[in-house]
Amino acid sequence: MSESSVLLYFDDELTLAQALGREADLPLACIERHVFPDGEIKLRLPVPLPCKVVLLRSLHQPNTKLVEVLLAARTARELGAQHLTLVTPYLAYMRQDIAFQPGEAVSQKIVGRFLAELFDAVITVDPHLHRISTLREAIPCPQALTLTAAPLLADFVHSQCKGALLIGPDEESEQWISAAARQHGFDHGVCSKTRHGDKHVEVELPDVPVHGRHVVLLDDIASSGHTLAQATRLLLQAGAKTVDVAITHALFYGDAVQVVHNAGVRHIWSTDTVAHESSCVSIAPLLALALSELDTAD
Repeated sequence: MSESSVLLYFDDELTLAQALGREADLPLACIERHVFPDGEIKLRLPVPLPCKVVLLRSLHQPNTKLVEVLLAARTARELGAQHLTLVTPYLAYMRQDIAFQPGEAVSQKIVGRFLAELFDAVITVDPHLHRISTLREAIPCPQALTLTAAPLLADFVHSQCKGALLIGPDEESEQWISAAARQHGFDHGVCSKTRHGDKHVEVELPDVPVHGRHVVLLDDIASSGHTLAQATRLLLQAGAKTVDVAITHALFYGDAVQVVHNAGVRHIWSTDTVAHESSCVSIAPLLALALSELDTAD
């Protein structure tokens, strides 16, 4: 390969890779992957590699993908890559940032240091950070950039439902939803939440009028769907005309989508950080801009 930089990707993320390649003006190269019957992974990277390599890998289903990232990054170095950037639209293992009980592994620090040893730069979107102010505190590599999809989702909501009321499902979403609300002057509020388990939550609505309003629940991540479902039921009971959901990371494991729709959600909209049937907002321009800023910094 004669180009000075390249975007490596896996075949299950072709659509996002193509969009990012167009936006960032980067040539694409697919990493060949074979999974043996016992679950071990064999990768084959294109040769030779240029000095600058960007690896695209979103880290939902993280236990397998972290191994792929390890193998790909180490091999890229051996093949001549001098500067390695990881573009990981969804970054896993960030929620456990302290030991809540004696003996618990603090996965944020462990995985963060693991990635910092592999990459010169890491770019991600709306990571699950609560007790630290910068991504570099979790991933101590030379450049660690956090992007937010809140304005992109706000633009999409505005195109679908002008004058919507934005509601965040928990206190952790307050800063994020405030940024989205400012984009188009949306009214907004934030619920309070008490979690009793992965699928058992208590939600209390904010003190804002919802009767007759078109409400959009806006959040960074949806996994089991139970928080969104509980908030939706309360909003409809309080007189909301409709409830839609706008999400950065649409993980939606198991029957989560059905759980949300059964609660009364009309539409689910999400970005393409994780490929999902609800993906309708592209983060490729956001990622491309961040890559150009890295080039400027170099």
